[in-house]
Amino acid sequence: MPSSVTALGQARSSGPRMAPSACCCSPAAVQRRLPILAWLPSYSLQWLKMDFVAGLSVGLTAIPQALAYAEVAGLPPQYGLYSAFMGCFVYFFLGTSRDVTLGPTAIMSLLVSFYTFHEPAYAVLLAFLSGCIQLAMGVLRLGFLLDFISCPVIKGFTSAAAVTIGFGQIKNLLGLQNIPRQFFLQVYHTFLRIAETRVGDAILGLVCMLLLLVLKLMRDHMPPIHPEMPPGVRLSHGLVWAATTARNALVVSFAALVAYSFEVTGYQPFILTGETAEGLPPVRIPPFSVTTANGTISFTEMVQDMGAGLAVVPLMGLLESIAVAKAFEMRFCHVAQAGLELLGSSDPPALASQSAAITAVSHRTWPDYMRLRIITASMPTRSCWPSVSPTCWAPSSPPTRSQAALGAVNAQSGVCTPAGGLVTGVLVLLSLDYLTSLFYYIPKSALAAVIIMAVAPLFDTKIFRTLWRVKRLDLLPLCVTFLLCFWEVQYGILAGALVSLLMLLHAAARPETKVSEGPVLVLQPASGLSFPAVEALREEILSRALAVSPPRCLVLECTHVCSIDYTVVLGLGELLQDFQKEGVTLAFVGLQVPVLRVLLSADLKGFQYFSTLEEAEKHLRQEPGTQPYNIREDSVPDHKVALLKA
Repeated sequence: MPSSVTALGQARSSGPRMAPSACCCSPAAVQRRLPILAWLPSYSLQWLKMDFVAGLSVGLTAIPQALAYAEVAGLPPQYGLYSAFMGCFVYFFLGTSRDVTLGPTAIMSLLVSFYTFHEPAYAVLLAFLSGCIQLAMGVLRLGFLLDFISCPVIKGFTSAAAVTIGFGQIKNLLGLQNIPRQFFLQVYHTFLRIAETRVGDAILGLVCMLLLLVLKLMRDHMPPIHPEMPPGVRLSHGLVWAATTARNALVVSFAALVAYSFEVTGYQPFILTGETAEGLPPVRIPPFSVTTANGTISFTEMVQDMGAGLAVVPLMGLLESIAVAKAFEMRFCHVAQAGLELLGSSDPPALASQSAAITAVSHRTWPDYMRLRIITASMPTRSCWPSVSPTCWAPSSPPTRSQAALGAVNAQSGVCTPAGGLVTGVLVLLSLDYLTSLFYYIPKSALAAVIIMAVAPLFDTKIFRTLWRVKRLDLLPLCVTFLLCFWEVQYGILAGALVSLLMLLHAAARPETKVSEGPVLVLQPASGLSFPAVEALREEILSRALAVSPPRCLVLECTHVCSIDYTVVLGLGELLQDFQKEGVTLAFVGLQVPVLRVLLSADLKGFQYFSTLEEAEKHLRQEPGTQPYNIREDSVPDHKVALLKA
């Protein structure tokens, strides 16, 4: 709605234009840090209607997904619901994007299962510590670190996660039991025991997948509604839209009804979800130690057990949030305030509770999504991912993130403000109080169908063809990440990032150069010039200008060089000496002011520079009328002197 965009936009636009000296307690500063104050005063009955419909639609989608993602995380079903409501309440106050919905996601659920050993206590602690880490990243503005994780690495990870999660549900789809969770063992044992497939589970699972696919295709191909349509057509359109939007709830309810029908006859062909704890767990601080039959596991030992998960979960949650944020910014042309998003999506550690089990990536948006900077504002923006539920004031809930699918439902439902999430959170709470007894009859094969259909779009088949066509070398980090993630997630991400970094360093150390042959040799670095590239540049210049007979003069065209360091200055000084020994000239052209300032300050012997390439060529051909600028400031053009003194 345009009015909602205006209201939310006021909060977003006011922050960045504030003077640095603005009081932190001024109304504008308070509104900037508490975005609800921007839209709540102008909240209308029409907005309430739209937010209620959107929140209801999202809730009907989120509840079955939360139950399914709890299975992915290896946690009891209720933990999926715990993680689906707390982020909604926190984001109501701190969120700046109306489309964002916080809740469990497939990727975060997978990471939770890797690093928490299917223990709720570990999951809760991981959520709390991840929130602390993300908040610290926001305060220290460390979001730039994520700029070093390239798109091919992210695509490789998400594609591997889609395969891992999807194949991990084959056992539930076929009714197989006692299958290991490690991917390679899982593949081996699944095919080894394929003959033990339960016909009932397999048929129901495939039927559920087919229904979900048909309903999704119907939703994607629904014609837009027009005001001139008859009321009956618009009513039919609305009913079809509601059914296709809430397809997860519809299909899971259908499967549960089928299972219950068999239950009353005394025969049950399906493996059921089983008991789900009713209501909320006791309110308490996150578990900093765990007592087992073999003794007590201390906080230090729990942290050591989670290991790399304390880095992988916050970072991947952030990356997932960025991807969702970019998608909505480009699709719906609105941007959420970065700093506040970081805070809003990672419930602050002071509030961070035992949200542990499921994954959930809170959706954060950034002021400049094109640069993928997560943390740019003075406050952490949708920062720390696993939305941790409040420690002392909220029940245990797993890490949460913003879901792309739920955000899409929100947007398509016409949500006007973050209040839509409040309706979703209340709906989840009501399901915990009144529907847990019904969850018992949900077949695991139906939840497996929901998960498989949810993660299938994560596998990007087009990226391989695109990279092959655009830049084949980028296939290397993608494939390295994709393959190693099947072994260990952290190794895949780390290896892919290292490969990308090595490619970046190689490009900086061996920049391409353009060479123009003629009476005067002209060499132009095609990119910047930094210290790793000095030796390569020196060798190329020596081989082209001084290793030939007779030695040749050379013009170094520096239009693309915007900065240099001391190592580069030393290398250029040695080149000037080499040229002087051979009795030829090395001239510089196209120097930008910062580069010229550094070279003049270095007082290099024999340093000559020209404003244009034509002037340099005339001088080197010994044509009269053109002289180089020397290093004395009085011989520099007036506009250069002014810039150098600036």
